[in-house]
Amino acid sequence: METLTLNNGLKIPAIGFGSYKAELESIVKAIREGYIYFDTASYYGTERYIADALVCSGVEREKILIASKIWKSDMGYENTLMSFQRTLENLRTDYVDVMMIHWPRPNLELKEWEELNLETWRAMEYLYSLGKIRALGLSNFLPYHADNIIKNCKIMPSVSQLEFHAGHTQAFALEYYRKKNIQIQAWSPLGRGRVLDDVLIRGLAEKYHVTPAQICLRFCIQEGVMPLPKASSVERLRENLGCLDFRIDDDDISRIENMPPLGWSGEHPDRERVKVV
Repeated sequence: METLTLNNGLKIPAIGFGSYKAELESIVKAIREGYIYFDTASYYGTERYIADALVCSGVEREKILIASKIWKSDMGYENTLMSFQRTLENLRTDYVDVMMIHWPRPNLELKEWEELNLETWRAMEYLYSLGKIRALGLSNFLPYHADNIIKNCKIMPSVSQLEFHAGHTQAFALEYYRKKNIQIQAWSPLGRGRVLDDVLIRGLAEKYHVTPAQICLRFCIQEGVMPLPKASSVERLRENLGCLDFRIDDDDISRIENMPPLGWSGEHPDRERVKVV
């Protein structure tokens, strides 16, 4: 599998498995199909499933990379330490490969969210210094959220997870993180399925003799973004890995970059959730 090297030297694969709403069975299938990077979070409730899946599949912990996140209600120095300990217990491990702050603001009313982020980050830096975390990261942090941490941290973020997909590329944030040498990961890389019926995406799938999902995932990879797709069937798991087997021409990448907005989840770190039809 293609690999990416983070700014602290940690190597991760070019594609991972997103475990939001995943069942134990699908995680076991993913391990058996060759996925080695699993994205979870305390909020997802799937940390225990990943631990169980390792037992079911007979794969050693060291062969798998696990990423998790500190939830909104667990932010702050002491809360983060306690939350992380629960994550270790859920995963039945003594370290996590990547740990992120899940959202920059616990709620829209809190004015001191920047200091809360720094307290949370300092706790994660402490755990990093103990070898409990191999890389630190952010999730749903736009550039003006990340600046606060980058200007005050001892250890730079290595990854930043954003909603990213064809039709919602967040170009400014992408360029910001590229310049900072921080690896972007894509949640919802298929635009919650709404992108797959787009006329451009379907036309490119026919041109390259692949599926619309493979076009979307390959687009992420060629933009330097690590996609974290979800899947439950063996067929779909294999299909997603098939995005590593071809390349999209530069002109077609440009066409995807400039397609109309499509597939946004309705989530924004500074706004109330929007119901998208």
